[in-house]
Amino acid sequence: MVPPPVLPPPKNGYADAFWCTYLVSVAAASVAEVVTYPLDLTKTRLQIQGERAALVAAGPAGEASKGAYRGMLRTAAGIAREEGPLCLWRGVTPAIYRHVVYSGIRIVTYEQLRDGVFKREPGGAFPVWKSAISGVTSGALAQFVASPTDLVKVHVQMEGRRRLLGQPPRVRGAWHAFRKIVAEGGVRGLWKGSIPNVQRAALVNLGDLTTYDSAKRFILTHTALPDSHLTHMLSSACAGLVAATMGTPADVVKTRIMNQPTDASGRGLLYKSSLDCLTKTVELEGLMALYKGFLPVWIRMAPWSLTFWLTFEQIRRTIGSSAF
Repeated sequence: MVPPPVLPPPKNGYADAFWCTYLVSVAAASVAEVVTYPLDLTKTRLQIQGERAALVAAGPAGEASKGAYRGMLRTAAGIAREEGPLCLWRGVTPAIYRHVVYSGIRIVTYEQLRDGVFKREPGGAFPVWKSAISGVTSGALAQFVASPTDLVKVHVQMEGRRRLLGQPPRVRGAWHAFRKIVAEGGVRGLWKGSIPNVQRAALVNLGDLTTYDSAKRFILTHTALPDSHLTHMLSSACAGLVAATMGTPADVVKTRIMNQPTDASGRGLLYKSSLDCLTKTVELEGLMALYKGFLPVWIRMAPWSLTFWLTFEQIRRTIGSSAF
């Protein structure tokens, strides 16, 4: 067994500070979000298409949704052709706002739990069960705080499709979406869909943070590879696949809950709860509908995870911080 490398102490006193880790996380997440955002938009459009079945089941009023079912590539090409290439980045601004909150909180919370609460074992080992608890906790907390920004992002993303279907626009931008949500549902309306959102984030971070940390430690301990870009790439590839597999069903439910129309009191017209959405989706579309959009989720999470972790680790190394 190859012993884990002895990491040098930070070159700068601020490098491992709470605020510095937070800023580095936000910067890395922003880069990853811009690079992979068209896949997120495509994934959201694919997941929403299935609402046609729920609308038809709800009655004649639902017949208005006539969007054609298309695969990932045809959906992306259709958006670029029908709405314009730049519309593949529709909603990227609130997506970045989300990561200002979400990514910063999830990384610093995970590190605080790993290094301050559970304490890594001598040599840097960290049991998988402790890593899993840390990943779930940090993901759930971060997503609960950032849930309003995710809701705004989903509303903005769906505007192009509504206009193509001849439906009146609901929002004109991120700020208008924010004000409209508050006007219709109050401050609590900003957390519409937060339960499936938090569930998804807990599962995704269990897959992402836990897998990346565990895979990286395994590679450093059981191979001769150093803490290098190759190690980061292999670890992030594992993290992206596991995160997509665990998070897609909750992501489908979250997206549909957030996008459904509401009555005057802010209650959903299609689904009463995340469990109701889950049940109706399976009943009307089959079990595999929970993995609708899995391919773009995975294809997005893989480069997103790769871009994020490479950027995150490189910035930390540049400023003299200890490795993740």
